[in-house]
Amino acid sequence: MALIDGKAVSAAVKEKVRCEAEGLKAQGIHIGLAVIIVGDDPASRVYVNNKKKACQAVGFDSYEYALPAETTQTELLELVSKLNADKNVDGILCQLPLPRHIDENAIINAIDPAKDVDAFHPQNVGHIMIGDYAFLPCTPAGVMELIASTGVEVKGKNCVVIGRSNIVGKPMAMLLLHEHGTVTITHSRTVDLPRITRNADILVAAVGKANFVTADMIKEGAVVIDVGMNRNAEGKLCGDVDFEGCKDKASYITPVPGGVGPMTIAMLMKNTLTAAKMHNGIN
Repeated sequence: MALIDGKAVSAAVKEKVRCEAEGLKAQGIHIGLAVIIVGDDPASRVYVNNKKKACQAVGFDSYEYALPAETTQTELLELVSKLNADKNVDGILCQLPLPRHIDENAIINAIDPAKDVDAFHPQNVGHIMIGDYAFLPCTPAGVMELIASTGVEVKGKNCVVIGRSNIVGKPMAMLLLHEHGTVTITHSRTVDLPRITRNADILVAAVGKANFVTADMIKEGAVVIDVGMNRNAEGKLCGDVDFEGCKDKASYITPVPGGVGPMTIAMLMKNTLTAAKMHNGIN
């Protein structure tokens, strides 16, 4: 078993972004990311702070809009419209989940697709579907970087994704397909899930259930990527994969924390750099 070090891979991605951002700054181009947070969800606050730190590390300007939980949908849409028009802002990110009285889809759809660095806008989702994209959703893109770091080729491999969310599961399957993997998407209603996962050369678990994937569900020598971020009965951070049980059976495996998590923010920085280059007509 070899551990896939998300911290090391993400550091390499961020360093590349930082060097490019420095080069653009020398040409008078400053890169700006606007992050909107509504309410005071503790997990969201941690994510937003981490994004701010990452912006500092790579040399981006960071604009935070912390709005009270009672902010109306109209007010939020007005802010998005203002940021769409702001030339200093290359990327706009609205931290999810939003309070219940706000329609998340309405907000996602309002963000200019050219500034949608989360790649959640239907227009960007469509581009991902046909393989003609500028941005990729940060977590699936990070998973692809981690797989690439192992030297294992996706082409021709049996790839199984557990989970079908719009944010991870579905785009994850498309990215593996674009790399010529043979892809199966599984979910809570899949019959005899272990039979399918045992065929996976590459297994991506994004189900949101602590230690859901056990050793009897994985193939000897599989690459196992754990997207889960859960708390176990003792309140300890853990993934969707029973790491201790699976680590000796997998050829490569990601830990939680320190696997996929750091990659998500690194890929956000990469997307923001891409957006800035597009806005300035740089290929």
